Amino acid sequence: MRGADGALLEVRDLKVEFRTRDGVAHAVNGVSYEVDAGETLAVLGESGSGKSVTAQAVMGILDTPPGKVTGGRILFQGRDLLTLKEEERRRIRGAGMAMIFQDALSALNPVISVGDQLGEMFVVHRGMSKKDARGKAVELMERVRIPAAAQRVRDYPHQFSGGMRQRIMIAMALALEPALIIADEPTTALDVTVQAQVMDLLAELQREYHMGLILITHDLGVVADVADRIAVMYAGKIVESAPVRDIYKAPAHPYTRGLLDSIPRLDQKGHQLYAIKGLPPNLMHIPPGCSFHPRCPMARDVCRTDEPPLYEVSGTRGSACHFWRECLDDLDDLDG
Repeated sequence: MRGADGALLEVRDLKVEFRTRDGVAHAVNGVSYEVDAGETLAVLGESGSGKSVTAQAVMGILDTPPGKVTGGRILFQGRDLLTLKEEERRRIRGAGMAMIFQDALSALNPVISVGDQLGEMFVVHRGMSKKDARGKAVELMERVRIPAAAQRVRDYPHQFSGGMRQRIMIAMALALEPALIIADEPTTALDVTVQAQVMDLLAELQREYHMGLILITHDLGVVADVADRIAVMYAGKIVESAPVRDIYKAPAHPYTRGLLDSIPRLDQKGHQLYAIKGLPPNLMHIPPGCSFHPRCPMARDVCRTDEPPLYEVSGTRGSACHFWRECLDDLDDLDG
């Protein structure tokens, strides 16, 4: 697997639980990944797979209680964030790392103008006057291509379209030029055309600022032209990690293959869209062995009893499937 020397962010064996009246939900179960400066990592999986909880743990914004980090390390620029005091972590948020949320209307304050919300970052972290901060807010709005930014800086969130609100969220994340941005389902509520515009803008800004970017999504189709690497999550674990081209060419895990087969294709017009059978597991009662085995077409007896490690498929990819070789062989047979 890829080494982590000099990585901007290193997540190591992270575990997160939610303690509720009904029991303990094991939301994140030993997740490890790295992100370098200038690199885009896409984290994929169905709802409930642990993608967003992992990101919230990295940012230090878990709802505690009921959420709690129970193990692991989160190294950002060499510092273990889990050992820092809250005041120190707060200083890192915004200036060192920032997050773009999926529901911009809920994330933005409805009774404060977008200019004041953008400008607050500069007042609090840079000590700017409100006048100078307003000027920086206009610059940011122009940078993310909001028309007539100087006039619209006094408008409120509800006066913008969904796509424009998401651009404001991107501007807010970029305000202090952080080294890392986490984008949590940034295009979920947008139509296809606006999705493409937002993704292109994110990719352009990422290259310009040489930021690390973690893109969280359930849609493999969204990240094809943006990501450098992909980490696929299921039941709180990474089940496959690989460069983006390897994932699309030859997935080495049945779950990844199921996600790929679920993408609509122009050459299959009129065909019924594939869907992975069954439902994601209850995180309070994760199945023994491979957590995907109740839904897996390749499952065998060993899958029901022995939990697979993240096998090394090559120096740059891994798969948590006992039969990853057969998964690749099966694709070769289909191609032949």
